[in-house]
Amino acid sequence: MTAIIPVPGSERYASRPIEPSELRKRISPTLPLHEVDETAASVDPLTYEVIRHRIYSITDEVGDTLKRMSGSPGVTESNDFDFAICDELGQEVQVGLYNTGLAATIDLAIYWILEHRSDNPGIEPGDMFLTNDPWVGPGLHQNDTAIIAPLFWEGELFGWTTSICHLIDVGGAKPGSADLAAQDIFTEASPTPPIKIVRGGKLQADVVDMFTRRSRMPHHVELDLRAQVAANEGSQHRLNQLVGKYGPATVKLVMKKMMADAENRLRARLSSIPDGSWDSFGYLEQSAVGDRGLHKLALKLTKTGDHLTFDFRGTDPSSGMINSAYTGMRGGIALALLPMLCGDIPWSVGGLMRCFDVITDEGTVNNAAFPAAVGWASITSGLATANVVGQCLGRMLDTSPDLQARVQACGTGSHDAVTLAGVDQHGHPSVTLLFDSMAGGFGARTTSDGGDTAGFLHMPMGRAPDVEMQEIIAPYLFLWRREEVDSGGAGQNRGGVSISICIVPHGTSTAMAGAFSVNGKARPESHGLAGAFPGGPTADVIVRNADVQAAFAAGEIPQQISELGGHAEVVQNRVETLIGLNDAIYVHPGGGGGYGDPLLREPSLVASDVLAGKVSATAAFDLYGVVLTADRQSEPAETESRRSQIRFERVGHAPLPRSSTQPSDLEHIDANLGLAGSTVSCLHCGQQLGEYGSDLTASVTHADQRLTANVFGMIVDTSEYVDREIVIRSYYCPGCATQLRVESVPADESPAFR
Repeated sequence: MTAIIPVPGSERYASRPIEPSELRKRISPTLPLHEVDETAASVDPLTYEVIRHRIYSITDEVGDTLKRMSGSPGVTESNDFDFAICDELGQEVQVGLYNTGLAATIDLAIYWILEHRSDNPGIEPGDMFLTNDPWVGPGLHQNDTAIIAPLFWEGELFGWTTSICHLIDVGGAKPGSADLAAQDIFTEASPTPPIKIVRGGKLQADVVDMFTRRSRMPHHVELDLRAQVAANEGSQHRLNQLVGKYGPATVKLVMKKMMADAENRLRARLSSIPDGSWDSFGYLEQSAVGDRGLHKLALKLTKTGDHLTFDFRGTDPSSGMINSAYTGMRGGIALALLPMLCGDIPWSVGGLMRCFDVITDEGTVNNAAFPAAVGWASITSGLATANVVGQCLGRMLDTSPDLQARVQACGTGSHDAVTLAGVDQHGHPSVTLLFDSMAGGFGARTTSDGGDTAGFLHMPMGRAPDVEMQEIIAPYLFLWRREEVDSGGAGQNRGGVSISICIVPHGTSTAMAGAFSVNGKARPESHGLAGAFPGGPTADVIVRNADVQAAFAAGEIPQQISELGGHAEVVQNRVETLIGLNDAIYVHPGGGGGYGDPLLREPSLVASDVLAGKVSATAAFDLYGVVLTADRQSEPAETESRRSQIRFERVGHAPLPRSSTQPSDLEHIDANLGLAGSTVSCLHCGQQLGEYGSDLTASVTHADQRLTANVFGMIVDTSEYVDREIVIRSYYCPGCATQLRVESVPADESPAFR
């Protein structure tokens, strides 16, 4: 890959968190701020609750406005947007429940605006700023475009309202704006630092024209921008009514208290968890068209008292187009932290972010320096960051008996982004992005299976778009959209199964340009926890010269790739290609990871999964050790024998007997491991493994199995994608042969069990 040469002066745009006292020094003295002394005033509990809930309802109204006015399917169908209400310094008081990674970096953009725009051109009542600069924030890549509006009250800057959407095309060399062959940002869409799109309440035609002129879909983009402006106007109108009723000091005190309460609740939760450190790693595959490498993303999470430290040192340097700026890393943290740790805490993110700090090297895949390519940061390093953060948080939560119900394995760990560009059925230019991977599988929990085709954990309001609506908007036809067998990670609790779709061009007279970009084809990206397998990997296939029309003529609808005829072509992680009029596209995002050793799953549940088409009979036998009768019921004696055989194969000897009850004198680490003092032991047989926090590899048994086609129910052959061999590495208790952990790693990576 081409080395990134720093551009002198670009450091000006690298926004970072900043203490309020320091930020105030950088704001022009000509900009008056509305501030309150939180130590000298208070608000009564009833008023606090009324105003707090009103602020939440205002953010909810913003989402409704965007959906009603936007012209983009990503917004109207899949909810790929978000918004926030912030205080005068840009700290997030309330964010929406849509794409949380977008809203979680709003503050960085406002810090930058306050520092660099408060003097020239100034920040005035009725202004709004447009930005899609990933280094400034918010958002993770250039398609994430924000409209940020200052809110004034009687001449003082009272707060900010914001709206941010993924816009379908904002320029660049390729349709959809992400250049999969990019080596730097200069072939991608141009990043726009904050610029006034509304001045004194009037939309600036020159700025709108400048921005939409870049796009292949200018009408869609302009409609989205106007929807965002309207959303800000609506939220500001409601906030002005609120301030007018209760007074600016009272409303501002509530805003500050919302953040302080969220912070205090998270700190109290963290204080209840034993201190410790947890490691995780992921790999980004194929950094650009033609690359066959793996690029490591490393994390060490340390919890001390009521504070978290996310240490990403050891992450590989930026490469190709898989990178994110600092905003992507910080957004990735929020994607996992908010739903896993703060699901029952109001999302006053300005307070929650005070509970952690970040250590990172500059110039890495998830903290790339300008001008690295970042056009698909949201689905590459941004989402990969969320995955490793989620794995560490899951292991951390599993050590707390009161919080184990919050543990969740990784859900669909990658967004299978397929961009199709051509001419629609009306003869107009068309650029569409498939959002169907929003119906991926959730990760399993300590108490339940993962939700099937449930979506992304970090997008509570995200959804897969309606099939009929897609066929109205875009020139293609669905042959199927369904759940896929064996896509959920095998475990004591099974990971949620994922979706697959198959589409063919329809109603268009020209071939389509297709761009495929995803992570998790060479290795499963959705980790399991406590000895469970990861969810299945992603798989994309183009069937060239399919015989679909012949099948239609015969009154049949193909149901499998093998029924399509033609030639099946495996699609790499980063591919730009033409989709012919007779071609078919199969897209299958990965499923959710499991929780716990699959041999501990109740056999009747496995039998039910087989009957429901969620688990194959082969996987039931190989992974769960369940033997089924002819009518798909579990056979108890043969199942027990099969499971004993698997345990023997794991450790090479007859395993120790397992206790029916777990020792009460051991502190819980996860479903399989406990702690007595500083010694780690197996909860099932009492086998001592070593000192907590040390590398226990020598004390456990481990084995590798090559990741090839149809291993563990996974349809993948690593050699199709990368040059390094990938293995499924399992660690077992040497006593009772319980599976303690499963990883998908390069074979040349040294084993490490901590």
